[in-house]
This record gives sequence, C-alpha cells and structure tokens, in this order.
Amino acid sequence: MREIEVSVSMEKLLINTERLIITELDETMIESVYENSLDEDNRRFVPDEVFDTIEEAREAVLWIMSCYKQANVPLVYPILLKSGENIGHVQIVPLKNEWEVGYHIAKKHTRAGYAAEALSAFLPIIMERLKLAEVVGIVDAENVASCTVLEKCGFVLEQKGSICRYLYRL
Repeated sequence: MREIEVSVSMEKLLINTERLIITELDETMIESVYENSLDEDNRRFVPDEVFDTIEEAREAVLWIMSCYKQANVPLVYPILLKSGENIGHVQIVPLKNEWEVGYHIAKKHTRAGYAAEALSAFLPIIMERLKLAEVVGIVDAENVASCTVLEKCGFVLEQKGSICRYLYRL
C-alpha cells in the first residue's frame, strides 16, 4: 500500500490525505448520505445503515452531528474526494467493553483503495482522541472486500466463522 500523508486539524475532525478529506457531517451532506446508503452492498452487509427516505437520512445526519461533542457514542465521519464529493464514511462505535470501526464506500467508488486510505488515516487519530489502545473490526465473512481492507490496514484476524473478528493495536 502506498504511503499516506496526513494533515490534521484538532478542533474539528479534519483529516486530509493525498486523495481524501475526512471531516464532520453537516446538513449539506444529507442527500449524498441518503444516496450512498442505497447500494446493494450496503443493503446486504449493513442494512441498518440504509435510509429508505431522505427524511430518514436527515434524522440520522442530525443525530450523528449531535454526537461529535459527546462521549461513548457512535462517531461517523464522511469520506470526501478532494472535489468535495461524498463517497462514503468511516466510523467508530462503542460496544460493551471495546470500540468497533466501520466504513462504507459507495459502489461506484469501490476498488480504488479509498476505504484502506481512509481507515489508515483515521485510526491513529481517532484512537488518540479517544485514548484507545485497540479497536476491533467485525465483518461478515462473505464481505471479502472489507476483510481485505482490514488486513491491509494492519488488523489481525482473531476469529473466523460466518462473522470474522479482527483486532488492531496501536
């Protein structure tokens, strides 16, 4: 994988890589969040992240925006191309005793390395902010692309079955 140069603003989350910007959601992104949620991979692997109406997407975006200043809540950040086009998201979600990462790249932008680029830039920054030594990635074993992304980003397979569990340590 190519080297990723990252610049960071610590006030509001703003991560710049060679090709991507990871930042906080705002209301101008509601339509793109809605559209990105509709592809078949999202429906298959994370149906709870599919919005049937733009109003559902609006409610979700507004709720996510309210989470940025809170503790122990899901934190979801859009992944933008340098052009400003929203192509997906990266997230970190608290579970009972650990945190799980997740990500989604809209179908028309898959297979370009964007998920690995975003996750590689996001992990050290969000883990430092949250004071985490490790995070997990939990993936449907049939989602080979997501398993590959986790492995490219340094996650180690801990458990394999219909659901695979990966661990990442700083």
